Amino acid sequence: MDPLFLRLEATPFSVWIRESTSVWAYPAILSAHAIGMGLAAGVNAAIALHLLGVGSGIPTREMRRFVPVMWLGFWLNAASGVMLLIAYPTKAFTNPVFYLKISLIALAMWTFVVINRRIFRAATPHVGSGVGPTAGPIREHDGTSRVEAPRDRLTGVVGRSHHGRPPARLHIRSSAGHLVTSAWSTFRCGS
Repeated sequence: MDPLFLRLEATPFSVWIRESTSVWAYPAILSAHAIGMGLAAGVNAAIALHLLGVGSGIPTREMRRFVPVMWLGFWLNAASGVMLLIAYPTKAFTNPVFYLKISLIALAMWTFVVINRRIFRAATPHVGSGVGPTAGPIREHDGTSRVEAPRDRLTGVVGRSHHGRPPARLHIRSSAGHLVTSAWSTFRCGS
């Protein structure tokens, strides 16, 4: 064992979290961690499902209201997670799964930030575009124009033209779009 972990475990705060019978010690911190996880994962799932087409009647720009709730959950999780880590540093820092967990959280948050920038920037009406919550008309090679919805930018599905014809081809616009469509396919197929 590392002497730093032993010193951290011997601090009064660590001992209080681990050994106190108070409801405000370990039970409250663990409850805050669970609530933060519910807020962060729940809002993230709602936005992801919306981008995949669930609740397509709701404008994407309206989903932006929930982003601060997701960040509140993330920071609640981060703060309570640090306190749980202080309670059991040796247990966490000597477990390789802990490092996998932290890496996956970092990857998930990076992915959310990228998707958040792409989707909600695209969902913001451009001044003078007259198109509303979309990124604007895009000219096709045959001279027709189509409107691309924010969800289509992410998933790579190209929208219908103004004439109601389906697109000639599909595009994967980003690696994030490929990641979302792959995850959705895996989830839907159960494999």
